[in-house]
Amino acid sequence: MNKSSPRFRKRIESICAPLPGAEVSDPWGMGHEVWKVGEKIFACAGVSRPGVTVKTRDTETASMLIDAGIGAGAPYFHKSWILLPEDVAEDELRHRLVTSYDLVRAGLSKKARATLPARKD
Repeated sequence: MNKSSPRFRKRIESICAPLPGAEVSDPWGMGHEVWKVGEKIFACAGVSRPGVTVKTRDTETASMLIDAGIGAGAPYFHKSWILLPEDVAEDELRHRLVTSYDLVRAGLSKKARATLPARKD
């Protein structure tokens, strides 16, 4: 069972679902909600802790966000990822999810990016 509340999962969905090529799945069959673009994860609401894990630009950005109390270290992910709590402000949640999507999308191969619809700002 996902530790994040249904309301929080709806908040995540309302931001992620409209992103071009974004898909949600539970690849490990344990209740995770994993958002991907081009088969690469950009957000994950897990089963052990409430919140959502997102990618940041680099480890320095992640450290700054952790030090500022915006997020926490994300277990099982690279140090450039952070775990945002359920009570994160709506604008911060949106910014972090979209930034994570954009970073992951930009890291896809040119061929994979070409199959995705354009993203409107």
